[in-house]
Amino acid sequence: MNWNWPWAPRPDGGMAAAENKQTGPIGFVALHMQNEANWTRRDYAALAREGFMRNPVVHRCVRLIAETAASVPWLLYEGAAEHAEHPLMQLIDRPNPRQAGGAFFEALYGHLLLSGNAYAELVEAGTGGRELHLLRPDRVTVASDEAGWPVALDYRHDGSKRRVLLGRPGEGAAQFSLFHPLDDHYGFPPLQAALMALDTHNAAGRWNKALLDNSARPSGALVYAPRDGANLTEEQFERLKTELEQGYGGPTRAGRPLLLEGGLDWKAMGLSPKDMDFMQAKNGAARDVALAFGVPPMLLGIPGDNTYANYAEANRAFYRLTVLPLVGRIAKDLSAFLGPAFGRGLRLWYDADRIEGLAGEREALWARVDAASFLGDDEKREAVGYPPRDEVATKAGFRPDQPRVPKGNPDGGKCPTRVAARG
Repeated sequence: MNWNWPWAPRPDGGMAAAENKQTGPIGFVALHMQNEANWTRRDYAALAREGFMRNPVVHRCVRLIAETAASVPWLLYEGAAEHAEHPLMQLIDRPNPRQAGGAFFEALYGHLLLSGNAYAELVEAGTGGRELHLLRPDRVTVASDEAGWPVALDYRHDGSKRRVLLGRPGEGAAQFSLFHPLDDHYGFPPLQAALMALDTHNAAGRWNKALLDNSARPSGALVYAPRDGANLTEEQFERLKTELEQGYGGPTRAGRPLLLEGGLDWKAMGLSPKDMDFMQAKNGAARDVALAFGVPPMLLGIPGDNTYANYAEANRAFYRLTVLPLVGRIAKDLSAFLGPAFGRGLRLWYDADRIEGLAGEREALWARVDAASFLGDDEKREAVGYPPRDEVATKAGFRPDQPRVPKGNPDGGKCPTRVAARG
């Protein structure tokens, strides 16, 4: 293409004169270009505000996991013996005067899900007892030594800062963190993996709300095309804009007829039904958020590609794949942190036999063992965690009417659950 620029040099060395052309009505071309997406920041405060406090899917996922995990009952073992009454169990049941055990662990799991980190400080009470207190993740900074190993926590509050020892069993503070592939000191929150889905879901909701505020229909263009090619004056433009916003905007003015005069024409900027299908986009984003947290979409009421045959199956998968691994992880960390302060060989674990959501698994186990004709009564009792009727396991501290610890680790081995004793 040969462009005749006004400042293009002539062959004789002079400059070309600028051209002035008189045209008819001036054409206007509007270019609509896609801007860069704005994403939510990845810090704890932003994820808490945009996720837990403003997004119903994230709110329900965090509440469902935290409340379910906090309701799982605890067991305390010393070697093979189980302790029903123990100072450590009293601390778990009532960590501090302000919180009971359920509220404490619900907040702990909430911090872990939203931040990837949770911090608990063991404090010596004035009465000689011990208390557990949670430290908010956004106020905590991990301090490391010269070798890069974490040794303490710097806790900031109201302009002051104090240091708490970290990693010492039975004293100081403990850090619970989820796996982070690129960070040595901090965990990776599940919500950060679903950040795009979170922003998509929130943006779709804001767009629909703005659409409803604008008479529940997309915007349009008011075209001024007089025959003489004149333009609106600044005063006329502002008056017309004000009349449109005050007289025809908002849900209370939906459907009001537009009175046009003097060469004005309304051109609606419509959207196709496919472009207006924001519900499908929101449901897809909601499924991605549920996937990141490990919550079956069926439990959240999200329609779509549910892979579970029924609600009970989805509930069992939720317990086995999400809740119990999280509780087991915290149980091992608490055992390593609190056990030395109350005695050697203490081990915390969860009581899967008192979880109503796993009742179907216990019934299936009992039915399989009861139908095994090649096993005797004592072998069947041993398979489900009971001692033989005529044997008193005095060495382990059991009575014949008490269940005993399954062989192997409490979280695996021959018997998957600790069966509650029957009369």
